[in-house]
Amino acid sequence: MKLGIVGLPNVGKSTLFNAITNAGAESANYPFCTIDPNVGMVAVPDERLDKLAEMYEPDKKTPAVIEFVDIAGLVKGASKGEGLGNKFLSNIRMTDAIIHVVRCFDDENVIHVEGSTDPLRDIQIINLELVMADLEMVQRRVEKATKAMKGDKKFAHEVELFTALQKHLDEGKLARTFACSEEDAALLATSELLTLKPVIYAANMDEEGFAHQADNPYLKQVEELAAAEGSQVLPICAKLEQDIAELEGEEKQMFLEELGIAESGLDRLIKCSYALLGLISFLTYGKDECRAWTIRKGTKAPQAAGKIHSDIERGFIRAEVIAYDDMIRCGSVNAAKEKGLLRSEGKEYVVQDGDMIYFRFNV
Repeated sequence: MKLGIVGLPNVGKSTLFNAITNAGAESANYPFCTIDPNVGMVAVPDERLDKLAEMYEPDKKTPAVIEFVDIAGLVKGASKGEGLGNKFLSNIRMTDAIIHVVRCFDDENVIHVEGSTDPLRDIQIINLELVMADLEMVQRRVEKATKAMKGDKKFAHEVELFTALQKHLDEGKLARTFACSEEDAALLATSELLTLKPVIYAANMDEEGFAHQADNPYLKQVEELAAAEGSQVLPICAKLEQDIAELEGEEKQMFLEELGIAESGLDRLIKCSYALLGLISFLTYGKDECRAWTIRKGTKAPQAAGKIHSDIERGFIRAEVIAYDDMIRCGSVNAAKEKGLLRSEGKEYVVQDGDMIYFRFNV
């Protein structure tokens, strides 16, 4: 999974990126200090995997990972090449979802590229640039399908669909708010539109605003907008997350308790991302390796096996499955097997979150 962190200059993008990846991206009080996208790989915390590793003492423990890409600050006119222009847009196009960092605090010492704090204006600036870039793509798609329609009438519906979407975008609306059937949505998904990508608005507050979120008018504005377009909101204090990222173990836990926070912003962001993208994890286990694998909800056993290796999917025979919670209650896989909780599943089995699986295959 690849998540792109975007936002106007000086809203806290690189500070947040540094905090969640400890990658040390340059952070400075001026636009464009992040010119090339910084990339950080983050292990997905999973207590189930930790427990399996404790039980099996494997040679290797491999968690699922998320790739975070810190994309340099967009400005007005990016779709026309302003600032660093299309370079930003191509970097966003490569991501699965967008984390849109929005400044929700006032600080005269931190320059705002637009001169004042206004989260709705900031969101609109970036959304408009993404819409403009999408319009160009949709126009090209309509032109291409129109030419193809002359030789094959099956392209007529594609012309009709993308023309309707073009009108929707012309009104400044996002592609993800375009109402259509599931079949049409699948067709739109082939176009890699920027405003189709799911979004998490990271409402970046100062420590005071984060501590008293109910009283933060900027956060309320972002939450109302996100609800209207079906996006998610993650209240966060990037500066505080940097402090949390420097701590480990009990010291980190004590600091979180002092702040009255159950878990770090990174943990909350990962959960939010999984929910947004409809992702789950299944587990493989043994002395060689204990590993967590990320798949989409609804994935069937052979396709889940394909995440490990294409040969396993091709030669799939069956999946030996036990729910992690059942195994823990029984104390071991063997004990669960004796109680009939280890199941043999075929090609139509839909993998569930926390399934422990051993795949049988023959190639």
